Amino acid sequence: MTQKVIIFDFDGTIADTVDALVSIANRLAVEFGYIQISANELTLLRNLTAREIIKYSGVSLLRIPFLVKKVKGELKTKIKELEPISGVPEALIALHNQGYRLGIITSNSQENVNEFLKCHDLDYLFEFIHSGVTIFGKTTIINNVLRQRQIKPQTVIYVGDETRDVEAAKKANIKVIAVTWGFNSPEALAKQNPDFLIHHPSELFDVANSC
Repeated sequence: MTQKVIIFDFDGTIADTVDALVSIANRLAVEFGYIQISANELTLLRNLTAREIIKYSGVSLLRIPFLVKKVKGELKTKIKELEPISGVPEALIALHNQGYRLGIITSNSQENVNEFLKCHDLDYLFEFIHSGVTIFGKTTIINNVLRQRQIKPQTVIYVGDETRDVEAAKKANIKVIAVTWGFNSPEALAKQNPDFLIHHPSELFDVANSC
């Protein structure tokens, strides 16, 4: 039987980075010309798609890659302070022990992800980590990884916390589990019609086994 492959997003799905990313974004607000994110605004943003957030912020699309690069650089200094989402390490270990092949596709840097995983003794669980800077092009990155590693789409499940994760996975014709413990709200994720919508990492194992 072909082994199933579970590909995870990193920020907000494995690592609890939302507060750190908001703090960094607020520090960069003046430089990149957008308003700082208050608690009320964060609630609003959680209900928007990536395209809607960019439109709301007023940041030029041409400046997005520079903003992402700067955020990743600042996040590097905070990696050792970040914690995994509660329950995620146990879920990852259970999946690994069951024989699932695990990978990560992220817009964060590979260096940041490797450092985080080593800090929490999770690095041995993952067969691959792929970093790609993209806002709307995650489907292309997913397809490239599957092709390079000769992984059949029908054996893959993608796990992410943002509407763009769901959108990208569906365009790549792979199953997707949307998780509600990260950035986007359950309501925003549900609108994208993921194959599964879960609220706690303990649900990952049962859902994966049901696919």
